Amino acid sequence: MGRYFELDIGAFEYEKRSADINTANGGTATTVPTVAEPTVSADIDIGDQHEYEVLIYDVEREKTLVAAVEFVSPGNKDRAEHRLAFVAKCSALLQRNVSVALVDVVTDRSGNLYAELLGELGVTDSTLGVEPPSLYAASCRTRTNQHRNRFDAWAYPVVLGHPLPALSLWYAPDRAVTLDLEGSYEDTCQLLGIG
Repeated sequence: MGRYFELDIGAFEYEKRSADINTANGGTATTVPTVAEPTVSADIDIGDQHEYEVLIYDVEREKTLVAAVEFVSPGNKDRAEHRLAFVAKCSALLQRNVSVALVDVVTDRSGNLYAELLGELGVTDSTLGVEPPSLYAASCRTRTNQHRNRFDAWAYPVVLGHPLPALSLWYAPDRAVTLDLEGSYEDTCQLLGIG
């Protein structure tokens, strides 16, 4: 959260009203709220979900989330429920007109979460071919125009030993920034001393 925080006004007002009631009559009355027992209580395996994402907010529009860069992790691809959770998160962002860039360079797991996202949205991309590549980068956005939602996507296969593609990340219907994935990769390697 950094320097940002949120104040729960409802809790503050409840505590203030309780204090006013307790002191109004000169006495103190305390009530412990009762909570029903849960209908289910069990230990579960949530799995090891790692999230690697960059969220972009428009400060001119009251810190509205406008874009997200989602880096696929091995944990996102290892089980059907993890793939479904990742796809559902991306779909939910697109439903809110948040632009989503997907970057998948996971070499030890197969599958294409971009293709699964398209399936969730009921859309196909003929450039994927019969067997979608396991390594890819894609930029997706939705736009609402005259009460209709329009989906646009730009997908690129990633090939080991070749430069990473550049993606457009849309932060407004008519404005985008270029994500220079190859330049970012080279800069990171240089900073970490990886040759």
